[in-house]
Amino acid sequence: MVDALVLNTTYEPLCVVSQRRAVVLVLLTKAVPIEVTDAVFHSERRVVPLPAVVRLVRYVKVPYRATVPLTRKAVFARDGGRCVYCNGAATSLDHVVPRSRGGEHVWENVVSACGRCNHAKADRHIGELGWRLRSVPRAPTGASWRVVGSRPMDPRWVTYLDPGAGLHRPRVISDGYDETGYDETAEEELDEVAG
Repeated sequence: MVDALVLNTTYEPLCVVSQRRAVVLVLLTKAVPIEVTDAVFHSERRVVPLPAVVRLVRYVKVPYRATVPLTRKAVFARDGGRCVYCNGAATSLDHVVPRSRGGEHVWENVVSACGRCNHAKADRHIGELGWRLRSVPRAPTGASWRVVGSRPMDPRWVTYLDPGAGLHRPRVISDGYDETGYDETAEEELDEVAG
């Protein structure tokens, strides 16, 4: 089994859960499937398509961190798993401005590097070696980093992770919802929560 994206009633991405958990949410009518995979879940009396994206029936207010945590896995994901100096396979992290020379351990100063470049650079600035970065390191932003992080992303999630995704309502694959996916009761509950 792979993972499923969970959306709030407003189509705002909340988190990623296992498909098993997504099926449980659907069976308990806490969520409705928006996108499904080709695989199905069989029980004694029922066949349920495995969801790739589910939308919660009730609005959930969740506080978010303002920044993405700086981890080895996240730096590798940001840099595409490649060395920022030679474009080889990255195996370690490097500080552009070495910590011994006042460099901080922040997104803008940490990059992925191969072992050879990291060893050759050692405790020097890249200017001293005549090296250049392939791209300027920045802190990742957006819903995709906050929700998905560094895990592999299902292509069906892209629509829901882009900034304008909350502005439209795609078709819901479930009984009781029209072709546009509009659920009048969920909209009323959202108005009550917001009002």
